[in-house]
Amino acid sequence: MRLSLIFRIACVALLAFAIVGEESASGKGSPITFQAEVSKMLDILINSLYTNRNIFLREIISNASDALDKIRFFYLTTPREPTNANGEAPTMDIRIVVDREKRLFIMRDGGVGMTKEELAANLGSLGSSGTKRFLEKMKDSSDANFIGQFGVGFYSVFLVADKVRVASKHDDSEKQWVWESTGDGTFFLYEDERGNTLGRGSELTLELKKDADEYLDIDKVKEAIHKYSEFIHFPIYIQTTKTEKVKKAAEAESTEAKEDGDDEAPAEEKKVEEEEVVTHDWELINENKPIWTRKAVEITDAEYNSFFKSLTKDYDDPMFYTHFSAEGEVEFRSILFIPSHSNTNVFDTSVVQANIRLYVRRVFITDDFRDLLPRYLNFIKGVVDSDDLPLNVSREVLQESRILRVIKKKLVRKALAMIADIAASDKKLEAAKDDDEAAEAEEKKDDVTAGNKQLKASTYPKFWEEYGKNIRLGMIEDGSNRARLTKLLRYKSSKSDNKLISLQDYVDRMPESQKDIYYVSAESIEKIKQLPVLEDATNRNLEVLFMTDAIDEYVVGHVTDFAGKKLVNLAKEGVKFEDESKREKAIDAKRKEKYEPVLKYFKDLLGEQVTKVVLTKRKTSEPIILSSRQHDVTARMANIIRGQALGDAKQNEAQTAKRVMEINHLHPLIEEIFKRVKADDKDKVAEDVALVLFDTANLQNGFDIEDTLAFSRRMSRLLRQSVDIPADAAMLTEDVSEYEIEDNEDAEDDEAPKADADDDKEEL
Repeated sequence: MRLSLIFRIACVALLAFAIVGEESASGKGSPITFQAEVSKMLDILINSLYTNRNIFLREIISNASDALDKIRFFYLTTPREPTNANGEAPTMDIRIVVDREKRLFIMRDGGVGMTKEELAANLGSLGSSGTKRFLEKMKDSSDANFIGQFGVGFYSVFLVADKVRVASKHDDSEKQWVWESTGDGTFFLYEDERGNTLGRGSELTLELKKDADEYLDIDKVKEAIHKYSEFIHFPIYIQTTKTEKVKKAAEAESTEAKEDGDDEAPAEEKKVEEEEVVTHDWELINENKPIWTRKAVEITDAEYNSFFKSLTKDYDDPMFYTHFSAEGEVEFRSILFIPSHSNTNVFDTSVVQANIRLYVRRVFITDDFRDLLPRYLNFIKGVVDSDDLPLNVSREVLQESRILRVIKKKLVRKALAMIADIAASDKKLEAAKDDDEAAEAEEKKDDVTAGNKQLKASTYPKFWEEYGKNIRLGMIEDGSNRARLTKLLRYKSSKSDNKLISLQDYVDRMPESQKDIYYVSAESIEKIKQLPVLEDATNRNLEVLFMTDAIDEYVVGHVTDFAGKKLVNLAKEGVKFEDESKREKAIDAKRKEKYEPVLKYFKDLLGEQVTKVVLTKRKTSEPIILSSRQHDVTARMANIIRGQALGDAKQNEAQTAKRVMEINHLHPLIEEIFKRVKADDKDKVAEDVALVLFDTANLQNGFDIEDTLAFSRRMSRLLRQSVDIPADAAMLTEDVSEYEIEDNEDAEDDEAPKADADDDKEEL
């Protein structure tokens, strides 16, 4: 049975009766020794969790909330109306008082309370197995969440207190009992000399340690409660103190008498004396109720925005949100947000993002948990509240929890559905742009889509700009959701007029004869448009997707097809835009036979720089196109990999792009080389032209030129030939005498500075 440890305090009277006086040992009875290894456990707990002492607040508040939950449930079937000795009924809330002078931290709740036997059982002993497992865990970890896992959460109060007293009153007990300990291995259990001050519930009094002054600061206490117990569904109050100056009572009566009696005013009015009066009031701490427990139709967009800002400390409204309840084998409630701006680096694994706050029965458990959402969804913020998880479960147990695995799976699916909703909203807005009736119908669907942000303008392009890299990473890492993620991909194309389109958009407008989805990759759209491999597709009026992110080629490597259409990279060999007839195949065979000498010439000349030389089937104006084999990396991918290799020579060599040379036999330069080679396979002009064409093709198609010095010399030789300068023409000589200056001019120049110097002296 969980312990109720928090308190409701009755204004000023609480301070007067909060402390049991200096009782004698006989008044408390004989000390009772803790069972199991509680003393050892306390020592380890205090030393391990000293830097995270706020955890005691979470523990005692969650205990109080549990006690209130229990009494509320009990009273559904057996209602009672208990009162204390003054006839006051307990309230269903949690109240805190801080006494700075006496260094006391007092909490009271109106929960179920405990009998004498329950105090001894719950606070005086621990199951030996639980204690032993706790001790073993704490040797290797300082995880604060362990303290609740093994039933030792209450003992966290000794992190801040030298002495702890628990007064408790249960409906089944006529007396109010006190449990008291200094954490030295023993405790006292005795009848409360104050009598029945609670009516029902528990009251905890902590005599704070000298280094626990922060818990005498009301603002810091409120801050800690906001962090750990903001959304407890019972009110949490803290007592505030206010000092005011008022007239003394006797003078106030005298003033009233004068007003009712003689109208004559005295010659001199006496100065009214004032006295200071201390007043107390209760301030509600957890004003922000957990909106995820409310019905979505009752929550306004402004409330969601306000909650998002308080949750994330963001100044902007969220781009999108979804509010839902999951049912089935595991039930939980959640609100997920997509911020308007990305402030995370999806590839930075060193930073743990506190994105999802995990609650169990409205009690905050952790926001430092990597596995609740996968890395590629680390931009999503939100809360998850489950009643199925055990309270104060540790991070290690969370990682092995079947319940959490189910929650994670559903969260990922919901997050992807949320992103798909943004895309679908854009489609609807675009379709309704010229249709006022359709637009009006969309605006009236608030009740159907309650819990989702209603978008009034196109949003997905902004989402893709901020988080497109995350979706791409998900394509690589999340195989189970790859089909869903593929639908979220967006690219510009040769026909999209600089707008983003989906793969489905591409497929929907493909001509019937087209069998594949074509794409090409480069650093920018400007460079893509300069690639020779693009020319043939655009001449055929075929749409080509433009991929400009470094990760895009990795992504496509994980997409075998979409809607039955293969994704084909135009930078790879063997691209076919249409099927060949038998006649065309026969012609190709004869053509290859004719140009075999020039194909062999290029292969012999270039050696291992190319894997093979073929006649191109592309319709192009270029003499040569360089492509990559189907299962090799492209030039673009090779450059990316080399950039990541950080100087690793072996990896650089392994990832060098293998070139396939495609020769355009219809180009005049190729025809000239062909003629020269047939006449003389040692022709130097043919060799220079062939090598320059190869190097130029390297530059055009994104490959590296391996020998830039040789390339520049060949270019120089060809330029000489183009302007009829002999290859062996020597460098010119120069007669410098024409630049020499006569002696008298030198003399005049020498005198000028002297004259200027004399002028300067005169002025000085």
